[in-house]
Amino acid sequence: MSDAAAIQPFARPLSGDARVPGDKSISHRAVLFAAMAEGTSHLEGVLDSEDVRSSMKVVSQLGAQVNLEKGPDGSLSGTVTGWGAAGPVQPDGPLDCGNSGTTARLLMGMLAPWEVEAVITGDESLCRRPMRRNTAPLMKMGVQFEPAEADHLPITEIGTPNLRAITYDAPMASAQLKTAVLLAGVRAQGTTTLNEPAPSRNHTELMLPEFGVPTTAGTRVATVTGPVLMHASDIAVPGDPSSAAFLCAAAILMRGSSICVQDVSLNPARTGFVRTLERMGAKIEDARTGAEGKEPYGSICASYSPSLHGCEVPAQHFASIVDEVPILAIVAAHAKGVTVFKGAGELRVKETDRLQAIMDGLETIGVDAWEEGDNLYIEGDPDLTVAPDVEFDSRGDHRLAMTWAVLGMCAGVPVKIRGFESIAISFPGFLDALRALEA
Repeated sequence: MSDAAAIQPFARPLSGDARVPGDKSISHRAVLFAAMAEGTSHLEGVLDSEDVRSSMKVVSQLGAQVNLEKGPDGSLSGTVTGWGAAGPVQPDGPLDCGNSGTTARLLMGMLAPWEVEAVITGDESLCRRPMRRNTAPLMKMGVQFEPAEADHLPITEIGTPNLRAITYDAPMASAQLKTAVLLAGVRAQGTTTLNEPAPSRNHTELMLPEFGVPTTAGTRVATVTGPVLMHASDIAVPGDPSSAAFLCAAAILMRGSSICVQDVSLNPARTGFVRTLERMGAKIEDARTGAEGKEPYGSICASYSPSLHGCEVPAQHFASIVDEVPILAIVAAHAKGVTVFKGAGELRVKETDRLQAIMDGLETIGVDAWEEGDNLYIEGDPDLTVAPDVEFDSRGDHRLAMTWAVLGMCAGVPVKIRGFESIAISFPGFLDALRALEA
């Protein structure tokens, strides 16, 4: 028997203002950096999701005092008192990161400079994701991992107070890899430099100075000079642009719709999906209204766009849309011509093989999608229709679950989605947010 959730279509166009939960990447970093710092940090707007709660859980095991409570808007606010100069305590059991790759990979850098031996693990999905990309540079700094050649969790990390600063040329653009190395470098002797082949998210470089760690941040390079003792800070988390992308895509595809998502992060490393949709002919624009620290925020407005066309996304821009490719693929499926996502191979090592899942899902509705080398091709159909009650498999991936929901809701037919509950990982109130926009 299928455990598929039945998702009903929109009855009316979407209109009005919306808000999305706190940015997941910034929420993770606010909790984790506060746990490393000396003193008590005050946080607000933190995303209440399974992934962020994994970060809260592991730092609590390591001795941080986390007192975050859900407020009327559904976000978490409160305090985190860090371990500071004393360092983390020896955990009494494995550090279970759940489904959160951010938690696991950043944790490796956090533990690197301390004489702590910890088993890092996660759920079945996380234990399939590659970790060698993180352990390799940390071992160059002096950290031990057992097994030394392991590419998957569980893995045991043995830190050292005698970390060596390094200059590292990363083989891929990855904010999680970059952050792990920088966090280890905070307490290493000398300057740690990480060079990337393409720009990745820079939330770490923007937030570390708020905790008293000077950083040098370039387009494809980031550095810290240690050792530095992090101090407490107050952080307000803006809305998550990755979550906003799903609402904007729904407005673009649903006839007669026009919405604005307010108070969302407009960090240029996170708004690649806006630029991509602009190139596809979508009616979408962003406008900055303020900043929290060095993080800009503002509104993203989107309207029904009947004349979409395919475009090419260069490989050097892929890191800026990696989490939005599933929903961008749905927009591409409605566009005239072929859309090409270059450098899409990284999708194979997300929560599931997103590259194959996208192609399989589009095949279900008769859209041609294929891969050549490291590139994803989608041939769109402006007259695309979806059969009633077609069933999609989210494969336990939150972004795929939301993607197939938007497809069905805008197509005017009910669809079924297996594993739809996975939306709790990043956007628990996803359906409520969309339904509230029905005029």
